[in-house]
Amino acid sequence: MSSKVEEPRLNHEGTILKDRFTSKDIFERILQVAGEEVDTGPRELFFSALAAGFAICLTFYLYATMSYQTDGHAILSGLLYPLGFMYIVLGNYQLYTENTLPPVALTIERLSSVPSMLYVWSIVLAGNLLGGFIGAAGLANLAVFSTGAAEAALSISMKAFETGWWMLFNRGVLAGFIVAGLVWLDYASRDTAARFFQVYFAFFTIVVANLNHSVVTAVEAIYLYFVSNVSLLASMTDMVLPVLLGNTIGGVVFVTIINYFQTPEFILQDPSVRIGWKEWLFEMKTFRDTEE
Repeated sequence: MSSKVEEPRLNHEGTILKDRFTSKDIFERILQVAGEEVDTGPRELFFSALAAGFAICLTFYLYATMSYQTDGHAILSGLLYPLGFMYIVLGNYQLYTENTLPPVALTIERLSSVPSMLYVWSIVLAGNLLGGFIGAAGLANLAVFSTGAAEAALSISMKAFETGWWMLFNRGVLAGFIVAGLVWLDYASRDTAARFFQVYFAFFTIVVANLNHSVVTAVEAIYLYFVSNVSLLASMTDMVLPVLLGNTIGGVVFVTIINYFQTPEFILQDPSVRIGWKEWLFEMKTFRDTEE
């Protein structure tokens, strides 16, 4: 039996069409979108992050409700956990962990300064936390939960509070790795259906593997403050801080830098737009500032 060798697909210029993006293609797409994010006004960034904080409250609500209805079954209780993240990723809202990869990639290439990256991070994180605070306050005080679901929500939150600092940190590192890896895959995707399944299984993995996401943990900590005698300071420092640090390290070190060094031949067509080292470290600069 003879087999026919499939001819490569060519475009009108005779160049072979690629079925997948290369790592260089993905990195260039990330840089392009990151440039737009860094230059976005603080109001737009903040309110997009605020909406993401509200969406995370939906994730917490569904997780607690499903935990109650399935008697805490590890897999069944997490089936709807990714829904809030789907709103965020597919709706292009700003989430802190999802936002770590693009600005860092831009900063590594010296197209944006370190202070500019930290400025974007701080606005996004502030919006996420405020949205989470308002949403958690509503869940705690507006009788949204059934009695059983409210007990499940308290149990989930207290379990995180009673987990050791370093355990939360280590789980946060792994969760940050997954989320930032998802962002990389998101920029490698060509259609919404692929993005949908990537988001679902990434965050389903996080909840089933008992890992921690910083904004979800913040919602749990705030909810715990409203329904128990745990102080907000204690819940934020003992729960949120280690997960936040872990997510950041997991996203930046294990994904951003590793994926960046997959693209060693990436060279700007105009190297003059790179920011000087002094400006890169101490000034609020992006490469667009050099064009003005």
